Amino acid sequence: MTATAAQLSAPAPSTAPLALAITGFGVLSGPGIGIEALAGALAAGHAPAADVSGMFEDPLPRRRAHALVDFKVRDHLGRKGTSFFDRSTSLAMVACKEALADTDLEVGDGNRDRIGITLGTTAGSVKSTSDYSRDTFVQERPYLVNPLLFPNAVMNCAAGQGAIRYGLKGVNATIAGGHLAMLNVLRYSRNLIGCGYADALLAGSVEEFSPQAAWAVHYAQRTDGGHLAPGEGAAVFVVESAAAVRAAGRRPDAEILAVETGVYDPPGTDRFVEGLTSCLARALQRAGVRADEVSTAATAASGMPRFDEAEEAAVTAVLGAGPERLRIKEVTGEAFSASGAFQLAALLARHRTQPARDGELSVITTLGADGAAGAAVVRGWSRADGDHG
Repeated sequence: MTATAAQLSAPAPSTAPLALAITGFGVLSGPGIGIEALAGALAAGHAPAADVSGMFEDPLPRRRAHALVDFKVRDHLGRKGTSFFDRSTSLAMVACKEALADTDLEVGDGNRDRIGITLGTTAGSVKSTSDYSRDTFVQERPYLVNPLLFPNAVMNCAAGQGAIRYGLKGVNATIAGGHLAMLNVLRYSRNLIGCGYADALLAGSVEEFSPQAAWAVHYAQRTDGGHLAPGEGAAVFVVESAAAVRAAGRRPDAEILAVETGVYDPPGTDRFVEGLTSCLARALQRAGVRADEVSTAATAASGMPRFDEAEEAAVTAVLGAGPERLRIKEVTGEAFSASGAFQLAALLARHRTQPARDGELSVITTLGADGAAGAAVVRGWSRADGDHG
């Protein structure tokens, strides 16, 4: 028997998980640095890709990308201790700084042991790993590789450097989740806070633009179609227990009511559509939300027909055609693990600048070429004058 959308999205309060509150966030994306840059690009409906032909000596498949061409970490963090940061670490570190400046959570000696970082990635800095590995073959014996570059080749470099710089002594974790990185980070963060291992976390994901990333997008599109330029950036969110935040009389920017993920057959198959449909319906059930209450679906739309058609079929099966589709990659490009963070940041950026959306419910859907799929339910608010941040 096939369940209807109404049945699939019927509330199930008894299974509702811990809700996460977002009390601040920072974002660096192709449109620029900061929440306003992303909000402006969303309002305009597009953002031009930049000329990246002069960024690297290695050849690129195209001249334009949604990259922060003029970004220099020293402009934001100073020169001390940043000389050997790779691009991925630099983007994540600045996003963490922006998030901490945006929240009313105060970090001090009394709570830094209970505040940590969970950061999502595809595979860390692929450029650093590739360059370091190549040097072990091409440098003269005894393999004169610069040892100071090795930390950048380790996947958890960004999270570790962030904890050191901002004095966060709590849980420190890096999750390699590809396109599902941000949803996996939210699930992991929810478990950490729910089980009492942390009171607050900087939770986000990062992806750098590089020749390796550009060619990955090129070859994927050669197989599956699409025209989106590569992107890069990072978004980091300060997450806490929603119940604790409200008990303290604080107002969050958003609440993550539920996150669900699964692995099915690859996109383009009936089983994948059924899987993403199940994920989205299950997320609504756990959040206690009806399908007709959802205003916006922030989708992973990549311009690749096999993926987009499967995603739209699943979203329509649960939500119908009514909710607005927010296609964030049209302004940020294909940013792999950062894309899920951009979807969440886009929803919050619109809430920040549009008070009429206060209390609206949105969903995030995402998928990977391996058949991984996920969905999250988000409720957001604006900030009144005098609120934190």
